[in-house]
Amino acid sequence: MSALSVSSLSKRYGATAALRDVSLEVGTGELVGLLGPNGAGKSTLMKIACGLVRPGGGTVTVSGAPAGSDAARRSLGYLAELFRFPGWCTADEVLVLHQRLAGSDGGASERRELLELVGLDGEAQRRVDTMSKGMQQRLGIAQSLIGSPKLLLLDEPTSALDPAGRRTVRELLEELRSRGASVLLNTHLLSEVEHVYDRVVIINRGTIVAQGAPEELTRARGVQVELASGLRLFDGAAREDVPRIVAELVAAGEQVYSVQLLRSTLEERYLEVVA
Repeated sequence: MSALSVSSLSKRYGATAALRDVSLEVGTGELVGLLGPNGAGKSTLMKIACGLVRPGGGTVTVSGAPAGSDAARRSLGYLAELFRFPGWCTADEVLVLHQRLAGSDGGASERRELLELVGLDGEAQRRVDTMSKGMQQRLGIAQSLIGSPKLLLLDEPTSALDPAGRRTVRELLEELRSRGASVLLNTHLLSEVEHVYDRVVIINRGTIVAQGAPEELTRARGVQVELASGLRLFDGAAREDVPRIVAELVAAGEQVYSVQLLRSTLEERYLEVVA
């Protein structure tokens, strides 16, 4: 059973089509990055999956249950792009509140574990209004993990984080995958998905324009060889061409120092499909 199944999903806001016949799956233990420009429909898709927005057509299920149902909501954790916690609450009090809302009986041990997971151990009694934006973002991620949900929907969770904070989140996501949790993450930071995520879905103007593993979305650009005489590019060559290229260069009297396979970047592919 898929953690998230979206089939022929559509949604309109007046004359604007936010989603048009969108279908995608997030498997058990799979990390999927959702990419697209502003207004592409990413946040609308997540809100429909949470049951916060009604679809115009199509179906969405979470662990087999209809989106918005009690069973579906018990199976997922959600972090909105724009969220606010009461400034007078401590980090521990925020998690206590969300434990009650989620019906979690994890108690103090769950709260300690979650704060440690997001790098906020030792900050349980710190008030929200004294935290940096990055610390509040990590606290938001912690609340989304209450109750050990099977599916996490994270809307721009690293937007306010510094490089160290983003690394903490990447390590956390890899830990969650090892536990069998599934993640759909909406982000503008291509580097976040290129090295961590199993699959990337690119959406533009309410339609999926490309999807696949990061290495599948990029393409070979050739082979670059470092010679005593300088760099030489063999445009269009692939991995299987390397032995022949090196043998021909050596036979011609060239000294070969290094060989590099060149591929287009995920950013280049992204710009190509959303242009």
